[in-house]
Amino acid sequence: MRRAPTATRKRRAADPVLEGARLVVLTGLSGAGKSQAIRALEDLGFFCVDNLPVPLMPTLAQLTLRGESDISRAAVVIDVRERALLGRFPEVYARLEAIPALHPVLIFLEARDEALVRRFSETRRPHPLAPGGSAIEGIRAERRLLAPLRRMADEIVDTTDLTVHELRQAFLAISRGRSTPHGPVVTLLSFGFKHGLPLDADLVFDVRFLPNPHFVPRLRAKTGRDAAVVAYLARTGETAEFVARTAQLLEFLLPRFAREGKSYVTIAVGCTGGRHRSVAVAETLRRTLTGVERVRLRVRHRDIARE
Repeated sequence: MRRAPTATRKRRAADPVLEGARLVVLTGLSGAGKSQAIRALEDLGFFCVDNLPVPLMPTLAQLTLRGESDISRAAVVIDVRERALLGRFPEVYARLEAIPALHPVLIFLEARDEALVRRFSETRRPHPLAPGGSAIEGIRAERRLLAPLRRMADEIVDTTDLTVHELRQAFLAISRGRSTPHGPVVTLLSFGFKHGLPLDADLVFDVRFLPNPHFVPRLRAKTGRDAAVVAYLARTGETAEFVARTAQLLEFLLPRFAREGKSYVTIAVGCTGGRHRSVAVAETLRRTLTGVERVRLRVRHRDIARE
């Protein structure tokens, strides 16, 4: 039977762990999922650095507090690759906790020995503390070495029974508590079929059945962003019906993508050249879908500038 994910905390149970945090320090056992966890934090909007030297952490922390900096929240991974510097971590972390408005958070990832041994066996990678020996020897040595950091942690996440997707969900749950949970970034991408299908599309809609403004001389040089093109397409009821039916489908799908933990969704809308119909429909869909919960919308027009 699969056990529920376990986590222990030092903070008050009512506090969302990442609320107000400008710096997250991620550490834990090798093979416990730090690589997947740092990607989840990146999806939550953190600027992420893997294996940042401990003495440089205060410098990165100060960057998050500068108004002119593009980095407002950062996450760093530290692990046994920094054995020589781990002894300095408690002192450095105490300095970070003393910085007003920084609110650092320390998260420790671990798993049971058998799970870690299995993961090292599956990846055929040696344990960093036992490059010439058995994985279990390195795991036990690492537990002893990282015990002081584990005792300091604000959150301890046991990943033994978590898949990659469930680990992402665990970090989404850790981050919640604010009024608007993070959801996937949804890109409405217009394109032209004659220039090739977008490789990153999750869903593709073909609007070549709509009347083509390219064959109207006064509209040919314009794009789907121009009011004249939008008005031309609106003359047929099929445009409005297509947008309404597609929006209804997406209003059903997008919250379920968010529930799955999907970070990015690309919805491609294609016409022949990617300048008129697909552009107008993508822009209209953005306005129609603005109210969908837990998604962040953006529009990109891949081929609008092509001749």
